[in-house]
Amino acid sequence: MMWLATFAALSLAADTTEIGIPVTFEVLDVEGAPIPTAVIRHPKEQDRHRVNVETGRAVVSALYLPDGTEVLFTKGLELEFEISAPGFQNVHLTYLVRKRRNLVPVELEKLDVQSLVGGEEDEDPVIQFGRDKPID
Repeated sequence: MMWLATFAALSLAADTTEIGIPVTFEVLDVEGAPIPTAVIRHPKEQDRHRVNVETGRAVVSALYLPDGTEVLFTKGLELEFEISAPGFQNVHLTYLVRKRRNLVPVELEKLDVQSLVGGEEDEDPVIQFGRDKPID
């Protein structure tokens, strides 16, 4: 009889903690290698979800918005994400959460540094900030 009371208490505790449906992102380069520096972010969320360095995967089941709201992933929820990594082009995607098997493969392409620099190979690109003003 004691085990029945314990089981009932555990079942009640399990029912009060809700978890969202996990969505697994797999971020790879064009050769299929994981990108260890990649992050996944929702536009309204301030936190970034880092991928596993070895697998390039990140599992996300909820969003934590700046106002303190927690959005748990449920079936049919349409989500927008931005996937980025240094040296790679950002990818924006929309994903519809399913009940099971939520694997989102993402392929990032390397940035074409030559087009940013203008074809000059000898110089590093100069990135100016709004507060920088040329000295006369």
